[in-house]
Amino acid sequence: MATLEERLKAFVKLGDFLRSYKPGKKNLGREYEELKAVLLQARLKNAWFTDDNLLYALSAWGELLSPDNLQAWTSSYSIPENGGRKIAIIMAGNIPLVGFHDLLSVLVSGHSAVVKMSSNDKVLLPFFMRKLIEYEPQLDGKVEFSEGILKEYDAVIATGSDNTSRYFEYYFGHKPHIIRKNRNSVAVLQGDETKEQLQALGEDIFRYFGLGCRSVSKLFVPEEYDFKASFEAIESYSHLKDHHKYHNNYDYNKAVYLMSEFKFLDNGFLLLKPDEAFASLIGTLFYETYSSKNALVEKLIAQADKIQCVVAEGFTPGEVAFGYTQKPSLTDYADGVDTVEFLLKT
Repeated sequence: MATLEERLKAFVKLGDFLRSYKPGKKNLGREYEELKAVLLQARLKNAWFTDDNLLYALSAWGELLSPDNLQAWTSSYSIPENGGRKIAIIMAGNIPLVGFHDLLSVLVSGHSAVVKMSSNDKVLLPFFMRKLIEYEPQLDGKVEFSEGILKEYDAVIATGSDNTSRYFEYYFGHKPHIIRKNRNSVAVLQGDETKEQLQALGEDIFRYFGLGCRSVSKLFVPEEYDFKASFEAIESYSHLKDHHKYHNNYDYNKAVYLMSEFKFLDNGFLLLKPDEAFASLIGTLFYETYSSKNALVEKLIAQADKIQCVVAEGFTPGEVAFGYTQKPSLTDYADGVDTVEFLLKT
């Protein structure tokens, strides 16, 4: 088994590779032509995986997999040279490479993995693994991609919905596990946000078409809030209506709201609907008004198990700055559960 230093060096090389990818450049070279082909395959298999979102995901991981970031992340743990356990990872497929952090955590911790990928995201991760083995041959055999029923594992990391979590609990509850359910992100507006902040909020709402758990799906706004400035600030995202799947969802939801006589606002590519729920539909953003900051803080704390990120400025501890929900660090663990700590105790 590769040492911790050797494992980290492989991920550093992967980061170097991703940062060096220039998709518009001709004569990229064999390894980059292979990546280009993999990206095309991923896009053809999943229409939500647009060029823009795929390249964003690659760029984000390229930045994260730097020597400084990896060293800062791992230095707070006592990681053995060889964990020796086999960890089953059941991945979601809502955004590109959404399960890569789990695999990174397993390999860095010295364990091996058996991975069940989502049918929506099946080509990127095997390519990443091939590159890692190229950089560090001792990683060969440490990751198995499984199509069938998972067998012979010591612990489980499973990501899904509230419905699938019940299935996961039934089948995997007897093993050490992390089982993730539905979570959504919210933004708190106080009425004094700058145009730049509201534009940045558009990134939190629309990146990956709002399909990620870190995507803002609901706004909390003061009573009598005027949405005019917010609508104007996000106008640059109007191109989303040209994406057929997004546009179909937007049209369908608008038709349902009209027939049901629901109250909503519409800017031509986003529907704003008053609703107490957190999980809004594609092309829709829920909102709720508040009159008391303290009461809203208490509400957010009481429902923390449903919330992944709170976007705000100077409102609550642990908040995320406008425009940064899709820029998590290596220590921003899903559901706030430290994956590496779990793996080291397994």
